[in-house]
Amino acid sequence: MITGASGFLGYHLVRSALEMGLEVFAGIRTSSNTKQLEGLEVTYVYPDLENSRDLENEMGKQQYDYIIHAAGVTKSGKKEEFIKVNSNYTYNLAKAAATIPSLKKFVYISSLAAVGPLENIYGELTEQTQPRPVTDYGRSKLMGEQKISDLDIPWLILRPTAVYGPWEKNIFILLKMIRNGFEGYIGRSPQQLSFIHAEDVAKATVNALFSDRAKEIYHLADGKSYNRYELAVIAKSILKKKTIRFHLPVGIVKSLAGILETINKINNKSPALNKDKIRELTALNWDCSIQKAVNELGFNPSYSLKDGLTQTLQWYKKHKWL
Repeated sequence: MITGASGFLGYHLVRSALEMGLEVFAGIRTSSNTKQLEGLEVTYVYPDLENSRDLENEMGKQQYDYIIHAAGVTKSGKKEEFIKVNSNYTYNLAKAAATIPSLKKFVYISSLAAVGPLENIYGELTEQTQPRPVTDYGRSKLMGEQKISDLDIPWLILRPTAVYGPWEKNIFILLKMIRNGFEGYIGRSPQQLSFIHAEDVAKATVNALFSDRAKEIYHLADGKSYNRYELAVIAKSILKKKTIRFHLPVGIVKSLAGILETINKINNKSPALNKDKIRELTALNWDCSIQKAVNELGFNPSYSLKDGLTQTLQWYKKHKWL
């Protein structure tokens, strides 16, 4: 079973699992838009992650061999919503999975945000780095990690860095801006960033199901570190575009984020830009080591940022997103 199967990363996970010859149960909500899963040979299931008893009944009926938990909330104006979905629901599912005698692996898709960035421009985040998440999202993912780590199941935790690829909508905003001739940044401080293509995350996750490792945490990225301008430089080269580069003062962007948060609270919506997101976007160093995943999982990223952006931008054009 793959939870969050109707989401951006869920789609890639489903495809990768099918390519490996697995029978896939797509765990979704009854309200989920399944357009991107059309034509894929999956069985839809509707696990109620809020209801522990229903989850245990579901586990008893299906007796899954493998569970990939990719469902979660990435945007919310409420700290409580992050904790409920990313921490409590994760625990509910993992605890229910513990009732399956034949369970071979439970893989939790966490995030590099659970560790948080380094506070200086030098060095790499490793699995031994003391977590200091800077956002409610990151803190909630770390809480989810901590809760499942106490359970006696064969779990693995994967922490991908910034993920891009077909169907992705956040980095897409930046790519669309570049296509339109603009290249905006918050502040002027130097930064080191890391990226990974969704297909590489999916392949690493499915391969991890068959690993003899358990109760381990792994970082996932493409193995390279990029300064704050490199993504735009590569995208401009692929798109054959010139841009107007500008830097917005951090203070002004924070004020704008505060206004957006206030407006969206009234409308009960989650703004794309908020104070939490600014802390993430202005952090100095998101560079991370993938050596542990390479050594222990045989992780071998297929896409460099240039190759991945070339493929992704072609997809956006083909599907008329750009």
